[in-house]
Amino acid sequence: MQVGVFIPIGNNGWLISETSPQYMPSFALNKEITLKAEKYGFDFALSMIKLRGFGGKTQFWEHNLESFTLMAGLAAVTTKIKIFATVATLTIPPAIAARMASTIDSIAPGRFGLNLVTGWQKAEYDQMGLWPGEAHYTDRYNYLAEYTTVLKDLLETGVSDFKGQYFQMNDCRVSPHPKETKLICAGSSNEGLAFTAQYADYSFALGKGTNTPAAFAPVNDRLKAAADKTGRDVASFILFMIIADETDEKAQAKWQSYRDGADQEALAWLTEQAAPNAKAGATTNTTQLADAASAVNLNMGTLVGSYERVARMLDEVAAVEGTAGVLLVFDDFVQGVENFGTKIQPLMKSRN
Repeated sequence: MQVGVFIPIGNNGWLISETSPQYMPSFALNKEITLKAEKYGFDFALSMIKLRGFGGKTQFWEHNLESFTLMAGLAAVTTKIKIFATVATLTIPPAIAARMASTIDSIAPGRFGLNLVTGWQKAEYDQMGLWPGEAHYTDRYNYLAEYTTVLKDLLETGVSDFKGQYFQMNDCRVSPHPKETKLICAGSSNEGLAFTAQYADYSFALGKGTNTPAAFAPVNDRLKAAADKTGRDVASFILFMIIADETDEKAQAKWQSYRDGADQEALAWLTEQAAPNAKAGATTNTTQLADAASAVNLNMGTLVGSYERVARMLDEVAAVEGTAGVLLVFDDFVQGVENFGTKIQPLMKSRN
């Protein structure tokens, strides 16, 4: 099973809490995390793109770096780990994204890939006059299909003459172009999985619940059904938060502390922003995000326990058919990656 780290490009990582570790994003921090991940054999590092946060007492995600430029810097200081940037497709034309991908590929040949996002939080784009309107919630994968067609043309051949509803290319050229750039999509709706099965190499999906490592399996089943229709081989990477310590009791105490300190103002903003897109369908991952009952870590799957218990649960994840790997976040990233490399990974059958 492959393992990736979802590096903290935004302040405070993925915990919307007043009692969790509080920190600002920086190149130095993400360099330390990524080099440590490379040291312990992580397969890839990925950064999101976030253009506006949720506010609250913790100013959650109000402070963010930019994905492409951060990953270019990390590409230059690493030698083995794969590097994935996220492109906010409403903000960067596909020809420019292709040229940036080509540039980073020249820094780290064969190690760069792209995560494609359609954009679901209106406030991110409305602040810049880039929000295409409410129809985007239901039409976004039609837009992304055209975007990706142009992108793949340029990445694979260096030329695009695509003509569509959203994009019209006129002998558009990008050179040099990389030999292979893996594409990822994080959509878990039926439309998102159909897109991934047609255009992408991997799907990112949210794990579900606390200490229920295989609860995401139905997403893999839906992805397989979609991939069967396209005849393409597409597998899942599952996002989990790891909260580990020497004993189950110590780990659970940390998790309870974070939940007790939930930033309610920021959580209310998250729910408000996610709700319109959640209405687009019960299978979209923003339905999970908008569930305020346990959104202190954006409702991602959470593995809490001793190092031994977390290792066993990750092996359970690996055993679910269609799973290529996991994308991990930690409450404390620097110590978390260190503990994973020295105390969890050696106990995992799926990594040894």
